Amino acid sequence: MHHLIEGCREALNLLTQGDPEVWQIVFLSLQVSTTATLVGALFCIPIGTMLGLKDFKGKRVLGRVLFTLMSTPSVIVGLLVVLFISRNGPLGFTNLLYTKEAMIIAQTLLIAPLLLGLSFSASKRRGKEIEQIGKTLGANKKQRLFLVLREMQGDNVSHTMTAFSRAISEVGAVMIVGGNIKYHTRVMTTSISMLNSMGEYPMAIALGMVLLLISLGITSIVYRFQEDANAN
Repeated sequence: MHHLIEGCREALNLLTQGDPEVWQIVFLSLQVSTTATLVGALFCIPIGTMLGLKDFKGKRVLGRVLFTLMSTPSVIVGLLVVLFISRNGPLGFTNLLYTKEAMIIAQTLLIAPLLLGLSFSASKRRGKEIEQIGKTLGANKKQRLFLVLREMQGDNVSHTMTAFSRAISEVGAVMIVGGNIKYHTRVMTTSISMLNSMGEYPMAIALGMVLLLISLGITSIVYRFQEDANAN
């Protein structure tokens, strides 16, 4: 117990004294996960919403595929990205392996099925009614899609924050494609894993505290938007 208390005290000192390595890791984690989430949301939420509104053969099968892909292990995503961007891969000429950009790509691919599946399910459940109102008012297909996206913005924000939560808390994909290189591709989750194996608990606890605070903030935002959506 004494060891844990001392570790927490040292962790607080690292955070309050502005340890450059700790905060560099935190800011890189936020940069990578935020970029991946914004890119994923920009493309996947409109596509998922559009697929949920359309009636087509195989829609039920598509829904099952999306929900299956939502639970894809991150190490598999990391492995697939490495196979493409490694020196012998089809995109080896890009020299993306062990870079921040590679981690963004891996996280974007990881959360894409989650965003697609959640927006697909939400629009299939609630979007039809909104689309019908737009149709009654004389809106064309594009206008109806934007109407649904606007009216379901509370759901979309919740989906986006859920995707961000998964992105910032995952280890496998970023470890494989980023290599956990100090001051270059080392993020919070990979750092905690490494520091734990090395027995350097104060910094691991400090990063864990920051990650926990971020998770609590995300949960609060999602909860609030859900409450607002239910109130409306």
